[in-house]
Amino acid sequence: MKHPLNVAGMTCGHCEESVTRTVLRWDPQAQVHIDRANNRVDVDTNKDISPLLALIATEGYPTTHAAA
Repeated sequence: MKHPLNVAGMTCGHCEESVTRTVLRWDPQAQVHIDRANNRVDVDTNKDISPLLALIATEGYPTTHAAA
């Protein structure tokens, strides 16, 4: 299932890598697509996404669900 997220504060490639690493530590099978210009991260996973929002936020990137 695809989950669109708004992830604030991503300003560079390092930020993208940090968010991607966080997602893949949480679910190694997840697919991650990042659109930094629009502060959007799409995560394709079968897991409940709620814990991931907090994990990304602890890396310094406030995260909320985005409109699909």
